[in-house]
Amino acid sequence: MSAAPRPATATETIAVPGQAGAPIALASRRPVVPAERLVAEMVPPPRFSQVSFGTYLPDQSQPSQYEAVQVLEQFATTLGRGNGGGNGSAPKRSWFRRSAPAPTGPAGVYLDGGYGVGKTHLLASLWHAAPGPKAFGTFVELTNLVGALGFQQAVQTLSGHTLLCIDEFELDDPGDTVLVSTLLGRLVDNGVKLCATSNTLPEKLGEGRFAAADFLREIQGLSAHFRPMRIDGQDYRHRGLPDAPPPYPDDTVEAVAGRTPGASLDDFDALLAHLSAVHPSRYGALLDDVTAVCLRGVRQVDDQSTALRLVVLADRMYDRELPITASGLPFDQVFPEEMLRGGYRKKYLRAISRLVALARDSAK
Repeated sequence: MSAAPRPATATETIAVPGQAGAPIALASRRPVVPAERLVAEMVPPPRFSQVSFGTYLPDQSQPSQYEAVQVLEQFATTLGRGNGGGNGSAPKRSWFRRSAPAPTGPAGVYLDGGYGVGKTHLLASLWHAAPGPKAFGTFVELTNLVGALGFQQAVQTLSGHTLLCIDEFELDDPGDTVLVSTLLGRLVDNGVKLCATSNTLPEKLGEGRFAAADFLREIQGLSAHFRPMRIDGQDYRHRGLPDAPPPYPDDTVEAVAGRTPGASLDDFDALLAHLSAVHPSRYGALLDDVTAVCLRGVRQVDDQSTALRLVVLADRMYDRELPITASGLPFDQVFPEEMLRGGYRKKYLRAISRLVALARDSAK
């Protein structure tokens, strides 16, 4: 889907007496996001709005990164074939030669690898290289879109597309397994090409999170749509960089918020409590017009549901490149070891990587 003006969001803000001109309090916002905005926002986030295959910098010690670029560049040349070039028109017939056969093989490419090896950069580069209409979103955003539109309307909306890019492909519960498997199967039948990124190979999706054997048939059917590609390498956010920066005192956090136009300022506990009352599909809208995030009292999160909501918020802040200035614990200690050994381990490690990167941005 090509970029489109973003529909306005209705946001209710709870007024605080005597706080005129004060920093934004995310915990006071109640965004209401219309379904059409969810569709219009299915484009790469601002951090990846200008990337291309040419701007991807492979690690010279990792041949798989060079191979991934070559495979995706070739895949881009096949997009638009067999479905009228993605514009709904029938392909022109030549009277002097046979039409080229429709592309065979998998309907998409699956980029598997660790954190920070550039998978999202490559996915967005493919999206930019593809003819429209096309769509780009995280796995969570895709499931939210289906929830907002309904399954049949989502199929109809996305079936006219040349390409669907799915970032951070995850299966967190059996319902999502069946939902996404069925959706992608319908889209593939309608000629939509797919590309996805994840930190887990397709045939391993769901392991450690629920009884994967009960849904093995669904998972195998889903993986059959993709050509898996492993991308090795070190998290570029950590190459030669220090650990998480030390937190600031509360008064420093408040001072940064006070002098930064568009900054938000929240107590960490209050923000976490507020997230439970806001649907994750609205976390992006929660950050509308915010330029920096300031948090007091960051602590370890010991509740799984709260931790998973923080993961989604971290993704949306990272998409928008919002520097974080915080007091309390450093972000590499925000999830306990027990969670980091559990089924959502990869989600939490991704969130740590991104939160630490945004904390470093505030220290520059």
